[in-house]
Amino acid sequence: MSIRLGQYEIEGPLFLAPMAGVTDSPFRRLCRRFGADYAVGEMVASQPQLRHTDKSRMRLAFVDEPRPHTVQLLGGDPAELSRAFEWACEAGADVIDFNMGCPAKKVCNVACGSALMKDEARAEVLIKALGRAAEECGRPVTLKCRLGWDRAHKNAATIAKMAEQAGFALIAVHARTREDGYTGEPDYAGVAEVVSQTSLPVVVNGDIADANRAAAVMKFTGARACMIGRAALGRPWVFEDIRAELAGKALPVRSYAQKAQVVLAHARSHHAYYGESVTAARTFRKHLLWYLGDFPQFESVRDALCRSEKPEQQRALLTQYFQNQGWL
Repeated sequence: MSIRLGQYEIEGPLFLAPMAGVTDSPFRRLCRRFGADYAVGEMVASQPQLRHTDKSRMRLAFVDEPRPHTVQLLGGDPAELSRAFEWACEAGADVIDFNMGCPAKKVCNVACGSALMKDEARAEVLIKALGRAAEECGRPVTLKCRLGWDRAHKNAATIAKMAEQAGFALIAVHARTREDGYTGEPDYAGVAEVVSQTSLPVVVNGDIADANRAAAVMKFTGARACMIGRAALGRPWVFEDIRAELAGKALPVRSYAQKAQVVLAHARSHHAYYGESVTAARTFRKHLLWYLGDFPQFESVRDALCRSEKPEQQRALLTQYFQNQGWL
């Protein structure tokens, strides 16, 4: 069953979750190549003084990516969010997503992200402002949230009703509260409650890492799609795996040689995107640790890779390591 976002029809149920510092354009392209049906970009601050920083500029870049291009906004001021909505549309966004789910302290301490879930009156003001901006700009707006601030105050269904009334097109719900962070068992029953209380398409998020979990959670909750985040770290092919199993096909078997080619291709596109800079090398380190943590003899090259501040040296070290293992 497809989901319509403006002029775009999302035909499949596998979404890549927005993750700050991770889901940049090279990573989104890679996950889409492996079968992600939809991908949301990293959050961008709505404050005007932050809009034109290098970080914001890079987070608004969509290089050879399939559409729709989705920008996630973070903020707590209705006027700033409305102007940021227009700014993101001018920069090429096809869909705007509003972040009410980030549990990071630095975000919640300024009353943004999931902190908004403990102030329903303020959340409603922001949601209505974004709904008006969406109508004026002719772009759909979606929402990403958690079940609530804490386990005693799960109000995602209430937030979903606000979004529906404001004209939002979709809501994605992480099956934990802000208090939970990323620990404990996801409360999929809480997501099912949201589904029962809104006519919006609901996307379920939280600990979905394989086809069995994806199928079971969507069936149990009634969600129209599932959003995959941490399971894709170092495993962008997780979307291809889940898609194959959902279709009743055998799970793809990948050799280290095949994975090595993916890592090198990601390294090249990442380094090109960030301009062959120190930033390019430093920001790719986390990907290397996710990819290679369980690779044979990775410890022999780990320190050198993590110290490297030149992209070409990073690629050379990777290539040599893979060649030493007989994978290239």
